[in-house]
Amino acid sequence: MVARFRATLAYDGSAYQGFQRQVGNTPTIQGVVESAIEKVTQQRVTVIGAGRTDTGVHAEGQVISFDVVWRHDDETLLRAINANLPDDIALQNIRQHEGFHPRFDAVARVYRYTVVQAAQRQPLLRCRAWQIMRPLDDASMVEAASLLVGVHDFAAFGKPPQGTNTVREIYRSQWDTKPTQYGIMHEYRIEATAFLQHMVRRIVSSLIAVGQGTLTLAQFSGALTSGEMLDGVTLAPPHGLVLEAVRYPTDEQLMGRRGRRPPEEI
Repeated sequence: MVARFRATLAYDGSAYQGFQRQVGNTPTIQGVVESAIEKVTQQRVTVIGAGRTDTGVHAEGQVISFDVVWRHDDETLLRAINANLPDDIALQNIRQHEGFHPRFDAVARVYRYTVVQAAQRQPLLRCRAWQIMRPLDDASMVEAASLLVGVHDFAAFGKPPQGTNTVREIYRSQWDTKPTQYGIMHEYRIEATAFLQHMVRRIVSSLIAVGQGTLTLAQFSGALTSGEMLDGVTLAPPHGLVLEAVRYPTDEQLMGRRGRRPPEEI
């Protein structure tokens, strides 16, 4: 009998063109994971992810599902799939979960973005953080980030993956800053119901512009209100971004949500 499996997936996205499978031999997370599962089970599968991370973006808590016939225990399947995955991708856990959908059942996603302010390059962080040499105004960045909490139209920061709805609810938008031996590490966490395409990276870039003084708080707030993208603000580099976690209701709560129209999500 075909069973649905739910798993948490971690990966270093540096060598991949994003999560979503693409035409041809383009390396993607989804394509590599599907290939590993096929080798183990001798069955073609479609892996569904909770979010479609961009090229170069990493994950600690991506959640996936797939359907296969499997006559052994879950732990054996976990070990077998990981044995067929490259070193930069690994399942963290797995279990059967009938009817589960990683994207539609999710109630929140948490992303983390790391910025390092240092006088010199930090080679060990080159694939893990956006490195900035200019000092940052922490207080202004914290204040700007706080403006995002709540229900807003985020048209200024991204585009919907489908349709026209650009309204999202942000539960958390905060900076954590700590000194290091080489400078200052800034970690930004944002948690929301769902995100627009490129939304987190554009938000981070805008917040850094505020911290550097090239964008005022009034301009940042005005963009949020008007829905107009800010001139000169590009996307923050992808390698500083990590999909940290995806939040779900309990199994009992999920049963009560079945049949509800899912939110648009990227």
